[in-house]
Parts: sequence; C-alpha cells; structure tokens
Amino acid sequence: MRIGIDARMYGPKIGGAGVGRYVEEVVTHLQQLDQQNEYVLFLRKENFADCTIPKALSSKWTKVIADFPWYSLAEQMRMPRIIDKRNLDLVHYPHFNVPIRAKTPFITTIHDLIMLDQTWASRATTLPMWKYELKQFGQRKILSHIAKKARAIVTMSANAKGQIIHRLNVSPDRVHVVYNGVDSAARLAQKQNKQTFRSLPLPTGVESPFLLNVGNPYPHKNIETLLHAFSFFVKEHPEVHLVLVGPRNRFTERLETEAREIEIPADRVHFLGFVDDTMLSNLYTQASVYVIPSKLEGFGIPPLEALSHGTPVAASRASSVPEILGPAATYFDPDDIEDLFAAMETLLYNKNERIRVLSASHDVLKKYSWDDHARALIDLYQTSGS
Repeated sequence: MRIGIDARMYGPKIGGAGVGRYVEEVVTHLQQLDQQNEYVLFLRKENFADCTIPKALSSKWTKVIADFPWYSLAEQMRMPRIIDKRNLDLVHYPHFNVPIRAKTPFITTIHDLIMLDQTWASRATTLPMWKYELKQFGQRKILSHIAKKARAIVTMSANAKGQIIHRLNVSPDRVHVVYNGVDSAARLAQKQNKQTFRSLPLPTGVESPFLLNVGNPYPHKNIETLLHAFSFFVKEHPEVHLVLVGPRNRFTERLETEAREIEIPADRVHFLGFVDDTMLSNLYTQASVYVIPSKLEGFGIPPLEALSHGTPVAASRASSVPEILGPAATYFDPDDIEDLFAAMETLLYNKNERIRVLSASHDVLKKYSWDDHARALIDLYQTSGS
C-alpha cells in the first residue's frame, strides 16, 4: 500500500506538545515497525528538515512540501491536488483539518471535540467575531465530512469516543480507541539517570521546589485557575515556584497579565515558552509536582511523561483525565481553587501520598506505548485501504 500522512504539524515546536508530539511519534514508530508499506509525508517548510528519513528507508518513504497553514483556505483549495496526484491508497490526517475536496480515501485522528464546545471555543480565539463564526462554520463542515466519508476515526480515550459517537452521529464500529504512548520521555529519562538531570542547570530564575505544567495555554487548559490557586499557595509556601512551558502566544500574554494583576511575585512564576526535549526532561525530573488543571482533555501526554520521570501528578477530575491516569494522580475539582491548593500541598509535603502516586504509575505507564499505537495504525491502514 501507498499511505500518505499529513505531517504538517510534525514536531512539538510547530504543532505543539499535543498534536505536534503525536505526529512525530507516529512517524518515528511507523518507520521502525512497518517494513511493508510505502509512505508519503506532507510537510511544511518549517519542519521539512526536522522530519528525517533513515537511508535504509529512502526507497519506501518520501517527503513532499505542502506548505499550507492548517485551517486555511489554501489547505482546502490547493492541498487536495497535491495529495490526489500521489496515487495513494489511503491518507491519514492526524488532526481533524481534512481537505474535504481531496478524493483519496482517508482515516483521521480526532483528539477531542473542543471546537464544538461554544463556551471554550469562543474563548480560545483571537479572531474578530465574524471571522471566528466563519471558522466555526468551516470546522463543522469538515467534521460533517469526516462523519460521512472517513474510513475510520482514531481517538485516544473512551471518553473522547463517546463524544464523537454522540456529537458526530458516527457508528461505534468506525471509531477506534488507540491510546497514545509515553515512550519518548521514558527513553530520554533512561539515557540520563535522575542524578544526572539534577546536576543540570535549570532555566534562569527557576529554583526547586517548583510546580510544572506543559502545554498550549488554551482557556480549556484552565491555567488561569492554576495561577489563582498559586497566588494563595505562594503566600503560605514562598519557597515554591511555578513553571509553565508551552508556545508563546496571545493566551500566554493574557496569563502573564493575569499573574501580575493577582500579584504573584514575578520571581516565582516562570513562562518559559518552548524548550527542547533535553530541557523538558530536565524540568520533568526536577519538578516537585506536575499539575494538569484541564477541564477538557482528549488524552494528555505531558502528565504521563512527568510520571515516567518519577514526578507525581496533581490532576483535574474532569474529561478523560481520570481514565488515562487512573490511580496515578492526586485529583482535584478543576473549578475549586481550595481543592487544587490542597492537592498541590499534599503532593509537595505528604511523603506517603507521593509514594502512593508513583507506585501506582508503574502499572499505568505500561498501558501506553507508541509501538502499540503504531501497530494498531498499521492494522487500521490495511483494513481501511483495502
């Protein structure tokens, strides 16, 4: 089979800690495991060089420039021609932004349906309202196309599958739950032992102990509530820092303004922007607690990466988070600042709770393997492309 992958979001630097990491891991593990099929990767100019093809695979893997922004008119009007002329048996779109005029059979990965939640989607835009409503119309049209035409839909949790079945009116047998993996973080953690990472310098101004969050600071990620909880927390525990890692954008600027307005000491909260994998592993290892306050989450790779580095997780009791983390977290109500405060305090200072969470993490982490994810995709490619 000849399989295309829309890899324009390849890598966390371009596609973010969620979808970007997902695309990178899928490509990496397909290269390692699939010796039979041929692949064509569609990439942006920005990540074309970053996405490498081993020499041994050069006869079966090809890279093609498709330098169209996602969610753009060019994506819908020009990308179909580039895809369809490649004589592919199947295309995998690892996000819901499918070019609906493309005629090649396809499967798609839907990580969540946040775009259909008016409360969060309207807050997660920097567009004028008329442009936002036009974008919403386009996204709903694409999702309708996926519901009718996709050979299969991949998602990462039973929670997300239920939403897709209910909101897109898709039959359950077309929606496949394939859990993400955490191998990348685990591999890096194994290369460097904990003591080695603890000897590496932290970013300027960051000191232990610190709380960590990684990801794009969209409103549904609920970082604003984390900031408010921390504004009280740092008064009682002035030695603690808060470190936020993720793309710098208008949402970051809003949070920085919020942090100033609620008078969090500037030397105690750190907006680091994007960091490379070595620094990310360093932060995961040296963090005292990882905090995920999300109200909506399709899967959530970063808290699992934190656990793989031996850092306990305080997690919201919402969406798919309890399904994915199971007993390997101290949970809190994401709408309750006092509950969040208590969870952070417990994990920081209660040794028994830290031990409980980390002990539970061993069995939880075994469930999530990128190799298993890639094998499931290969099977799905075979059944969907035939």
